[in-house]
Amino acid sequence: MLDLFSGCGGLSLGFQAAGFQIAAAVESDPDAAKSHGQNFHKGAAEHAIARDITAVQPQQLTTQLGLGEASLAFDIIVGGPPCQAFARVGRSKLREIADHPEAFRHDPRARLYIEYLHYVEACAPLAVLMENVPDILNHGGHNIAEEVCDVLSSRGYICGYTLLNAAHFGVPQMRERMFLLAVHKSVANQVRFPCPTHWINLPSGYDGSRAVALKLLADAASGSGHYCAPLVPTKPLPPAVTAKEAIGDLPEIDARQLLASGDLKRGARRFDKPVALSTDTSLSDFAVRMRTWPEFEATTEIRDHVIRYLPRDYSLFARLKPGDQYPEAVICAEKMFDEAIRKLKAKQQAPRENSPAWKELRASIVPPYDPGKFPNKWRKMESDKPARTLLAHLGKDSYTHIHYDSRQARPISVREAARLQSFPDGFVFSGTMNPAFRQIGNAVPPLLAKAMAGEVLSLLVGAEVITAPRQASARER
Repeated sequence: MLDLFSGCGGLSLGFQAAGFQIAAAVESDPDAAKSHGQNFHKGAAEHAIARDITAVQPQQLTTQLGLGEASLAFDIIVGGPPCQAFARVGRSKLREIADHPEAFRHDPRARLYIEYLHYVEACAPLAVLMENVPDILNHGGHNIAEEVCDVLSSRGYICGYTLLNAAHFGVPQMRERMFLLAVHKSVANQVRFPCPTHWINLPSGYDGSRAVALKLLADAASGSGHYCAPLVPTKPLPPAVTAKEAIGDLPEIDARQLLASGDLKRGARRFDKPVALSTDTSLSDFAVRMRTWPEFEATTEIRDHVIRYLPRDYSLFARLKPGDQYPEAVICAEKMFDEAIRKLKAKQQAPRENSPAWKELRASIVPPYDPGKFPNKWRKMESDKPARTLLAHLGKDSYTHIHYDSRQARPISVREAARLQSFPDGFVFSGTMNPAFRQIGNAVPPLLAKAMAGEVLSLLVGAEVITAPRQASARER
């Protein structure tokens, strides 16, 4: 397998768990590339190098890695071209930068899927898997997934794409993604997508997001010929994995206590302080799976259980109720400010309203953002539900995942974010806290990737064309 835009390796991990060999990866971010090399190639230097897909040709890659002829090197190519250009959340910012109402259409990242197709053309794999955000189905009035299917169909592939939610596949996170699968017609005459293994009624926001992504298909049926509706389970399924099942066994971090003791300070969070894992035997099935994943088993300790330094907000986090978002946080903070003023008045030390001292005190308690403009900027997780979607900028916006335990009063740690994405405890992330959060937020959840990999493997193995016909079909293409 070749993993393009691999990041730290969410897709790679899922496919490896299903039985695939990770032969190579292309990733431009140095920290993510190093993580991929550490986890899948034991840190071999040639596999830990950051590579720009626009600058490295397929034959250059296979030559550098000693894999021979590019057209014979890989049975399958997987990858997710950067999704920022397709996600609706990023377009307004891009318009501000470019001062153009359709600026997102000119984002060079939106052209990277063409580079992906260039690798498919040169490497002639038996199967192709592409992952991206649902908005790729309605990108400025274009269904990019359908256009990719048209290209691959013209090259002899049977194609299909669908929308899957990670929570339906054992991931403790409600993460909606598009998956496109193409298998060469010499291998199969249809594509398949996995059936859910877990069930949850998704919040209305996820249904709304899916509806927006699918609107173009509904408006133009002729442009949706390769879309496959997600499979409906035919038997009762276990409930989705909850946040508490996912991270409840990890060591507690009392943010307020660490702050008071001086053990939590401003600065880079390095993974140089081991924390012992609990030896409690009453672990959830998910926690056991994360501790015992083959080749990525946990040791007796973890090193990336670190959190952001947010001294203003820990006390506020403690008062929030599960499910509370930014408007509720502001109301709560205003009450805390009023309490502080009353205490100072009782001591006849209250600053004059709107004086510099009054404003300074308020700023030390009340967050500054307009709740009308940022209603979803904060969210306290619910222990009995999967987490909401983790974002790539989790290092800056970890307020979207405030720990459900009010005693700990903090955002989630790097290792907790990894658990919520279904990365096992033995998987290592290169760099410090923020690069690690970015790698985790950008990744495909490994358990969701494994579900897809199982379908791909069954198609390839069932076709019985894995050996000698491989070279002949590559030359023909």
